[in-house]
Amino acid sequence: MSHRPDHRQICRVIARLGVFTIMLLGAGNSFARPNLTPLGPNIADRGSAYYHFTVRQFDSADGRRHYKVWTAIPDKAPPASGYPLLYLLDGNAAMDKLSDDLLRQLSAVTPPVLVAVGYQTDLPFDQLARAYDYTPAHWRDRQNRGGREGGGSSAFRQLLTQTIAPQVEKGLPIDAQRRGLWGHSYGGLLVLDSFLSAPSFNDYFAASPSVAQDDFVLLKRLGAVTKDEAKGRRLHLLEGDGDLPRPGEEHRPDALAAVRVAVAELSDNGVGVTWQLFPGLRHGEMFPASLRSALLQMAEVQ
Repeated sequence: MSHRPDHRQICRVIARLGVFTIMLLGAGNSFARPNLTPLGPNIADRGSAYYHFTVRQFDSADGRRHYKVWTAIPDKAPPASGYPLLYLLDGNAAMDKLSDDLLRQLSAVTPPVLVAVGYQTDLPFDQLARAYDYTPAHWRDRQNRGGREGGGSSAFRQLLTQTIAPQVEKGLPIDAQRRGLWGHSYGGLLVLDSFLSAPSFNDYFAASPSVAQDDFVLLKRLGAVTKDEAKGRRLHLLEGDGDLPRPGEEHRPDALAAVRVAVAELSDNGVGVTWQLFPGLRHGEMFPASLRSALLQMAEVQ
């Protein structure tokens, strides 16, 4: 007997999750406030036994957002096909999570070049800039949480693929078939939007993407992607299930159900898709866990 979900099922699941969207927007939810403690020196400042680093600065086309981009290059000689390459969104926080022990594990296999795209700040996140850069075009007509402007993903993606990427990749032996993009939360939305909009990468790692805050728009579109449309691209969805209701809160529907249905739709369509559950991990905890997982996958660590 086939258990293939149809589009009516995904719509019903998403409709049931409407209340969850409201909960996520509330000030009291468990992942509404990221840690904004200023960062200290990262691995590029301290130095690594396995990688060396370059740092560049960029500005948005409208001059309103300012980026700091770290490129981590393996000291190990590249394979004949070139290094794998992984772009990391929220680069300030991502760099803060890199350790030399993790870089050692990558170097023991096929270490990827890492490009951490952050902002010119000493904070883990530039909340105003990322809210604009990482959210899709249909957010332009609304204010997201905290009144921050959204809808700038197309402009950011153009900067990333047409300005940042050519400069950081120049002169590096890169495997053109193994470019990846990783993002968490709003960054995960950017990854989903890019999977739907831009064939610039081969592996798309969307960690705890904020699909509910997007009213499930991108998730609905995902289920319709065909094998031919996704040719040469793979989508990796990484989720935790540790965000339990707070005392006194109304019961939350299973927000992961809609993601599971979308994954089933994509799989049935012949699209390369994986779904990885991290039991017990909360939204914020998924940042380092999913980053590590994406890095190890790009290095082909089993």
